[in-house]
Amino acid sequence: MKVSLKTIVIPVIIALLFRFAFGINSLDSIYSVMSIAFLVGVPVGIGVLTVYLSPLHLVEKPYYKILMPWIPILLFCLITLLFFIEGWGCWIMILPVFLLFASIGGYIGGKLKLRKKKREEDIFVSLIVLLPLIISPLEQWIGSIPGTYKAYTYIDINAPADKIWSNVTRVGEIPESKNKASITKFLQFPRPIKAELNYEGVGASRSAIFSGGLVFHETVLEYEHQHKMTFSIKAYPYEIPSTTLDNHIVIGGQFFDVLNGTYELEKLSEATYRLHLYSYFKLNTTFNFYASYWARWIMKDIQNNILQIEKERAENMVQK
Repeated sequence: MKVSLKTIVIPVIIALLFRFAFGINSLDSIYSVMSIAFLVGVPVGIGVLTVYLSPLHLVEKPYYKILMPWIPILLFCLITLLFFIEGWGCWIMILPVFLLFASIGGYIGGKLKLRKKKREEDIFVSLIVLLPLIISPLEQWIGSIPGTYKAYTYIDINAPADKIWSNVTRVGEIPESKNKASITKFLQFPRPIKAELNYEGVGASRSAIFSGGLVFHETVLEYEHQHKMTFSIKAYPYEIPSTTLDNHIVIGGQFFDVLNGTYELEKLSEATYRLHLYSYFKLNTTFNFYASYWARWIMKDIQNNILQIEKERAENMVQK
C-alpha cells in the first residue's frame, strides 16, 4: 500500500498549528485545548483531511478510511510528547477520543472523496477542518458548567478500632515499593508519601504529602474519635512544580480540584471493621461527561492504594 507523504505530513502540520493556536494564553478566552472544539473538532478535521488527500483506490477500501487517520494522530501525539507540549497522562486520557473521532472524520472524508465533485468537496473539507476555529468562541461564550463528583472506596480490616484509627489520622512514611496504585502509577502521577496531623479534633491541620512536591493541605471539619473524620482539602497550584503534573490536570487549577474527604469506621464484627473513604472533587470543563469518568477512576485508585496501606499496617500491629 503506497501512500504519498502529503497524506500524512499536511494533517500533522495542521494539527500542530491548531495546538499552537489553542494554546496561546492571550487567546484562552476564545480558544482552549480543554474544549470540545479542540478534542472533537480537530481529530475529525484531521481524519477528513487525511482520507481526502489519499489516492482514490485506497479510499475505496473500508478499513483504510477508519484506520489511516490514526497515523497522523499518533505522530501528532508523539511530537507533542517529545517537545513537552503535552504530558503522557493527558494523552492516555484523550487518545481514545482522538482516535475515535479521527476515524469518524476519515469516514466522512471518504464519502466526500468518492463523490468526485472536486470543487464542492474542496470547500466542504476546508470548512470541516476550520470548524474548531468557529465553534470554540461559541463554546467559550456559553461556558463550562462546574460539576461536583464523588469517589467512594472501602476496605475490610481485621484489627481493633484503635489500631486502624491510628493509621488513618497519621500515615507514616510509605516506601515506593508499597505503592500499588496501578492507574496512577502508569500515568506517572505523584504517589502518597505520608500524612501528618497536629492533633485529633475539629480544626486540626493535616498534611497529605505526595511525591513531586504535591501537598494536600487539609483542615478537619468533623471529628468522632475512632468513627469519623471529615476534612477539607486544598492544593495550591503554585506549590506544585511544573514537572509534577500537566497544567491541564493540575490539582487546584482551572479545570480540576479536590474539595473534601471523609473517613468512616464501621464495625462489622468483634474482629473486623470496614474503613470507608470517600472524597468529593470538582471539574470545570465543557466535557465533564467524559472527564468525570477518568477523574473518578484516578481518585478511586489513589484511595484504594491508601486504604490497602492502612489495612496492612493495622493488621501488622495486631500480629506483633
